[in-house]
Amino acid sequence: MERIQSAIEKARQARQQGTRPEPKQAPSAALRDTTVTAPQVSVVEKEADTKRDALWKTVRTFQPKPAKLTHNRILAYQACPEAAPYDMMRTKLMQKMRKQGWRRVGITSPGAGSGKTMTCLNLAFSLARQSDLKIMVVELDMRRPSIAKVLGLKEPVQFSEALAEKEPPEDHLLRYGTNLIFAVNQSSKRHSAELLQGSSAAGVLDRLEAAYAPDVMIFDTPPLLVSDDTLAFLDQIDCALLVAEAERTRPAEVDKCEQELAARTNVLGVVLNKCRYMDRSDSYGYYGY
Repeated sequence: MERIQSAIEKARQARQQGTRPEPKQAPSAALRDTTVTAPQVSVVEKEADTKRDALWKTVRTFQPKPAKLTHNRILAYQACPEAAPYDMMRTKLMQKMRKQGWRRVGITSPGAGSGKTMTCLNLAFSLARQSDLKIMVVELDMRRPSIAKVLGLKEPVQFSEALAEKEPPEDHLLRYGTNLIFAVNQSSKRHSAELLQGSSAAGVLDRLEAAYAPDVMIFDTPPLLVSDDTLAFLDQIDCALLVAEAERTRPAEVDKCEQELAARTNVLGVVLNKCRYMDRSDSYGYYGY
């Protein structure tokens, strides 16, 4: 475990730029426009929020069983000590994304079994506990979809059909509570890399984002070193999180994946999962950039 933590720390230090944006200058008197009033902007924003809330209410709802979630290590659906690591991750993620104006984050791992889907779902539920946020989870690991099974979903949803423009996206969306939407798959999809590289999937996701206007879109993507599916999609997200498995993921794999991600998108950090030995300074196994 010390080797992988050391590799993560070295990679972080290597990529830090150490630059700060120049402070913004106050607008001159000639540029100040006193004729535009705040209420006009507020009315527009309020109308947009009302339309968004109405659209979200049309999405079919589901209620997972708490015992099912707990059994599958999905713990952040409620405030509890076990949810604290994901709550800390949530705070760091939102601070960075708000600062940069980002909305789309992908979650991946070097190989299978590292816990990326568990991380994705716990992060989503943690974010959804903030009632002022709208969260959308999109499952793009179409070779081995697992979210429906983890959540205990029985509904016949197959979001890959929407990505291929064969069926309307709204037919394959499910809502938990008032502010968390899932777009998942019950079965695998052949030629998923080609689907993700095509213009149809990109257009569907753009229209979905424009219509539902989520504050955060979380994409559960396939492992980087298993297929080219994730590489085909990285140019469509704002940033990415890499999930590594303690005592199993090799430092060389972490470094290779970080290089692949950094060449195509912004790397938010590395999540060290399944870590049995941590001290208080380890920040719950999350290493941000």
